[in-house]
Amino acid sequence: MKILVTGGAGYIGTHTCIELIKKGYEVVVVDNFVNSHPKAIERVKKITGVDFPFYELDLLDGEALDKICIDHTIDGIIHFAALKAVGESVAKPLEYYENNLGSAISLLKFMEKHNVGHIIFSSSATVYRGDNPMPLVEDSMLGCINPYGWTKFMSEQIISDTAYALGKTAVLLRYFNPIGAHESGLIGDDPTGIPNNLLPYLTQAAAGKLPVLPVTGADYPTPDGTGIRDYLHVVDLAIGHVTAIEFAAKNTGTHAFNLGTGKGVSVLEMIHAFERVNGVKVPYKIVDRRPGDLAECYADPSKAAKILNWRTKKSLDDALADMWRWQTMNPMGYSAQD
Repeated sequence: MKILVTGGAGYIGTHTCIELIKKGYEVVVVDNFVNSHPKAIERVKKITGVDFPFYELDLLDGEALDKICIDHTIDGIIHFAALKAVGESVAKPLEYYENNLGSAISLLKFMEKHNVGHIIFSSSATVYRGDNPMPLVEDSMLGCINPYGWTKFMSEQIISDTAYALGKTAVLLRYFNPIGAHESGLIGDDPTGIPNNLLPYLTQAAAGKLPVLPVTGADYPTPDGTGIRDYLHVVDLAIGHVTAIEFAAKNTGTHAFNLGTGKGVSVLEMIHAFERVNGVKVPYKIVDRRPGDLAECYADPSKAAKILNWRTKKSLDDALADMWRWQTMNPMGYSAQD
């Protein structure tokens, strides 16, 4: 099978390409490098030893997208490509709605025109309402508090409606907090500017690239007062996409799955675990809460275990060691010269 991977130069996309290739799939990758770097594609080819086709294009350009099918027959799609910063989405909502919804619609038109059978969508736990009891299950109440979340929510609906109308299969993967990096240290999370997520910020603070890690709130109703989240290794997450492709090839309809560990880790627990695993100190300071942050958010991944036969295998310690290896081997990310 030949799989089109959109946003395949990104953090999760690169790791997923590796796992697809390991399973014998052919990949065709597209990216516009808004949130990624060309060197990431080179690194994936180095790790896998496979020189797969890559197209630099914007998914909103339907004509450019269609040209892929001159040379390739696409069997399935994994759709990662999106703008993804929550804070930026609040400041630039129109940009987020235009890009994230427009790219999904463009891709679904491509799917219809070229008779592609199934699509795996990179969704998010942000589609769940904040007042749900924990852990979150796939039937928990949906609703969002920022434009980024709404783009995922709306994309899910558009994909589901279109899959039903066209008789296609759609799998919506709602994942929680991916961390870690490939064990080689060659690919990892390389955010542009100041990181929006805890672990990239933590590793850059530990490396001295940033002066201090701000811990946003220590007065939540949690054991140590800091927020609790569900963190899973990015390789486990990548493998989840492979199992979703395998499932989609044998099933019909739209299906949603949570991908997480089912366990919550607080910010302070994460800092202390990182220090223990890697033998380095993390400078941090307690600051005010961020508006809209929840005290805790973690998954019930039992549906994915039962139906997809997917479970996380890598530990938190594995993820923290892999992430520090990536940081120390690539202090400037992909922008440094090899």
